Amino acid sequence: MEIARAAAGLFVRQGLRATRAEDIAQAAGVAPRTFYRYFASKEEAVAPLYAAGAERWTDAVAAAPADLPLPQVLEHAVHHTLTPGAGVSAASWELVRTLIRLTDSSPALGKVWAEVCHAAETRLAEVLEGRASGGSGGVGGSEGSGGSGGVRGSEGSGGLGGAVGSESSSGAGEAVGSEGSGGAGRVRGSEGSSGSGGAVGSEGSGGSGGAVGSEGSGGSGGSDNVGTGAGGVPVNSSALRFAAAVAGAAVRVAVESWAAGTAPASGPKGPAALALRNLEALRAFPWAELVEG
Repeated sequence: MEIARAAAGLFVRQGLRATRAEDIAQAAGVAPRTFYRYFASKEEAVAPLYAAGAERWTDAVAAAPADLPLPQVLEHAVHHTLTPGAGVSAASWELVRTLIRLTDSSPALGKVWAEVCHAAETRLAEVLEGRASGGSGGVGGSEGSGGSGGVRGSEGSGGLGGAVGSESSSGAGEAVGSEGSGGAGRVRGSEGSSGSGGAVGSEGSGGSGGAVGSEGSGGSGGSDNVGTGAGGVPVNSSALRFAAAVAGAAVRVAVESWAAGTAPASGPKGPAALALRNLEALRAFPWAELVEG
């Protein structure tokens, strides 16, 4: 994560094209050989930040109050991860804007972002499976935003999408990420994993390792369409993965759309408001079909 913060700082201050992997290593206080132990390219260096933000979103879904139906669980998680001040300051969100915008001009960085989002979608499917099958909360839906309740993560907990460092950190780039995070993590796909090259943490990586696609994750059970969730309750994995894909896209598109503009992070055009509007598409989703009857 130290290397990731150094990379983000350089990308923000001098641009992606002008930054070399050797510059990142120097800024992080490590040898170039150490840099390449964790990352194959300079673009991959910010993967732990992308992944930590994605993980915070899925953590918020998992930690939502047990009595909330799934539509409200997703809205609850948005409130707790995309609202400025809920774990991240409005000023830090401007760093998010810059790092997301860079994905438009760099196919290599865009690939890193896409892989992290895909891996987060896989993890979200696993979380929804646990809740739909009785592990936490019901499958029924009702309108309205979710209730209160804490989520894992605090100010300066690291990552993007609502988990960007604290204002007290020194320097633009060093304000991104968390103090005390573990190793860096490499964006690489594992053979046969259900992700498409998700953000896989290596050698004790901090927030990045949580968004890892594993074989048969998301309740898919390989080619079988029916998985078994908590308590042995059969889960319709096809419907589950579709719900996770739509929910993940609702948040991703909201963050990307906000980053492309100039609106502040709070207010009707902020990422939280945009994500909540996007999630309205899931209010009519047949949540009961997630559990095979």
